[in-house]
Amino acid sequence: MSSTYKVATVQFEPTLCEKERNIARLLELCEQAAAAGAKLIVTPEMGTTGYCWYDRAEVAAFVEKIPGSTTHRFAALARRHGCYVVIGMPEVDDDDIYYNSAVLIGPDGIIGRHRKTHPYISEPKWAAAGDLHNQVFETEIGRIALLICMDIHFVETARLMALGGADIICHISNWLAERTPAPYWISRAFENSCYVIESNRWGLERTVQFSGGSCVIAPDGAVAAAIDKGDGIAFAEVDLAVARTRRVLGEPVLAQRRPELYPELLTNTYSWNPRDFFGLYGHQPWPAGKRSRVSVGQFAPTPEVATNLSIIADLARKAKVDGAELVVFPELAATGLTDPAGSAQPIPGPVTERLVALAGELDIYLVCGLAERVGEESYNSACLVASDGAVSVYRKTHLASGDRSWATAGDSWTVVDTPIGRIGLLIGHDALFPEAGRVLALRGCDLIACPAAVQGAFTSSHAGTTVAQPAPIPTGADPQHWHHFRVRAGENNTFFAFANVHDPAHGYSGLSGIFGPDTFEFPRREAIVSDGAAIATAQIDTSNLDTAYPTNVVRRKDLVAMRMPHSYRGLVRTQAGNR
Repeated sequence: MSSTYKVATVQFEPTLCEKERNIARLLELCEQAAAAGAKLIVTPEMGTTGYCWYDRAEVAAFVEKIPGSTTHRFAALARRHGCYVVIGMPEVDDDDIYYNSAVLIGPDGIIGRHRKTHPYISEPKWAAAGDLHNQVFETEIGRIALLICMDIHFVETARLMALGGADIICHISNWLAERTPAPYWISRAFENSCYVIESNRWGLERTVQFSGGSCVIAPDGAVAAAIDKGDGIAFAEVDLAVARTRRVLGEPVLAQRRPELYPELLTNTYSWNPRDFFGLYGHQPWPAGKRSRVSVGQFAPTPEVATNLSIIADLARKAKVDGAELVVFPELAATGLTDPAGSAQPIPGPVTERLVALAGELDIYLVCGLAERVGEESYNSACLVASDGAVSVYRKTHLASGDRSWATAGDSWTVVDTPIGRIGLLIGHDALFPEAGRVLALRGCDLIACPAAVQGAFTSSHAGTTVAQPAPIPTGADPQHWHHFRVRAGENNTFFAFANVHDPAHGYSGLSGIFGPDTFEFPRREAIVSDGAAIATAQIDTSNLDTAYPTNVVRRKDLVAMRMPHSYRGLVRTQAGNR
């Protein structure tokens, strides 16, 4: 079969308890999609029955074994049209345990199933967490993976699918509480260089407003087709050869992973009260935290160190006037992008001495990128400079292709405690690896500071939606609906200060910003530099009430705490997939 073919996402509003009606309507929509030439058709989570069940007793009349009567009906359709269908349904196993399940059905019957592994608030009322982890199914139309709604909030799930060679992730959901196509969906396609076929329900069920936006997302994060609201079908072409390049912004990211740096992904530092955990044995207790203002400074570094330091000083002074206590500048901001090896500086050295003087003058923290020289080796580094003269250094651990001609990769993470909060450092390309931000979150970071020189598109706009959403969720046009580094903040419940180079002639789009720790907080807590050499400033809050347990999301890390690390073993295998 050709590597290029048509796929379809089905959007549908099921009616709770009306199983036969729902199945009949889904079969009708799938029949239309197949007749139009779709070889892979994806339908919503729990589309056969509805979603908002009170308890096991209420859903008991609607659960089925797999295979069963429902899967038989979709198998007949798949056989008749020579296509593949994904359906969502409540499953019961031989021990009378219920699951929220997805089933992949092909012309020869059931190929595989996935049980939702990361429960949303609804599932514990009736369903167990899934026990079928990280499966990728080989089919005649490519390697297909299944995820269900909440699963995709977690960076580990889609990454494991990509490492298993998935060309397409079929993500079925009952998504709510934001406009769609959801930024999480886009980021999972983008960072793993694979297709995501998203089938979301729409409509209102037991006071819950679902957001529609079913879509097909390409490996570069572009939305190839989408439905706003209502029952319907969206079609797009997929090309398996594109997915199999495994490139993000031109870089072979799976091959560039550093699994030896990721063992902490198999832990959950938030499974206990983090206020106790991070003070255990008296080792590195959390700083108290506070309300602070943080800035990012955006500009295009020149080949001249003196000129760059002058620009940095000017922007830092503007940030200070804006009340900033920390300013983050771009990757290689001090030494320039043109000849990093030739301009590399020792640390400590003349450049850091100038930065220390500036931090002391303004009584401010500075994070600045520079090329560092250590003996015969050079590093792409960032330093966090305090007003008291302390300098902490991080060396970029994930080298992009352009770094490899001159830089040696760092081999450790840097986390620094300050009155502002616990700060972790990443540099540009590092932040394209979801594992990197996750490690810093697991170490208790409140803020990730990321000097960057990232080229290419990592944002997209939204024209607006007609789907009803409760205030204050926005529905109008949004020029930065998806910003990949905003997603990095929310998925890790951290603030994320992203300071990018702005030089459009050389592909650097800027779009620096400070992003908040809660994906679903509206209005968003953020500030973005839209253009040119400028600063953006936002307030961050790492404080906590005087209580036994954290009261601030950046300290509780609600999403991070819900991870299922026992199923993430494949992330730290040094020879994992990388297909």
